[in-house]
Amino acid sequence: MKRLEGKVAIVTGSTSGMGRATAVLFAREGAKVVVTGRNEERAKAVVDQIKEEGNEAIYVIVDTSKVEDVKRLVDVTLDTYGTVDILFNNAGALSMSPLQDVSLDEWNNIFNVNVTSALYLTQLVAPIMKEKGKGVIINTSSVAGFGAHHGFAAYVSSKHAMNGLTKSMAWELGPEIRVNGIAPGLIHTAMVDSIGGPSAVQKMIDECPLKRVGKPEDIASVALFLASDESSFIDGQIIKVDGGFEI
Repeated sequence: MKRLEGKVAIVTGSTSGMGRATAVLFAREGAKVVVTGRNEERAKAVVDQIKEEGNEAIYVIVDTSKVEDVKRLVDVTLDTYGTVDILFNNAGALSMSPLQDVSLDEWNNIFNVNVTSALYLTQLVAPIMKEKGKGVIINTSSVAGFGAHHGFAAYVSSKHAMNGLTKSMAWELGPEIRVNGIAPGLIHTAMVDSIGGPSAVQKMIDECPLKRVGKPEDIASVALFLASDESSFIDGQIIKVDGGFEI
């Protein structure tokens, strides 16, 4: 029996990196997956891979900073599959502006993508899960949600907010819905490449007990665990997947 057999899962930000790895793994485990992102070519490539492996998925082009896109995502999911069992709020944006240089537009965009979209999506799907009597929500946080680093004020603040939102969701949505977060450390994704790749963050690697960069699949496997019944008594937790960086 596949661990997500018969489930419908929305995975935001799933056209690359951690989201893509999770979408593919969820599908392999029996879920019907709704892939989202802003790039249609990449979204189609993920769905094509899933279908080539004999599994089921659709894609919806979504900018999670836009309320109307988020609403359309849920509408398309319900029109296609009739329900939602798993929501992985994974879409994220990075800001590298020092505190004094962060514009309000940049600040608002980071919060809209990293936090507000998760709130709104949850508000839309939680009633569906409540009526079914069961559901799982997973939020992507970051090790940046547990500390601070120079030059990342908006991003760090948004991930601290995501930790608080995750815990609030768990309190208010139980007992039918479990809500947990994943806090990735240094994972080799397009976001890391945008700041120069692993070589640009060698200090983080050196300070990590495992002395390596994580892979998107390292996050996907934890997301699968949290989405499955194997984690049925885990709720309101933020699980660090960082190679020990935040010990």
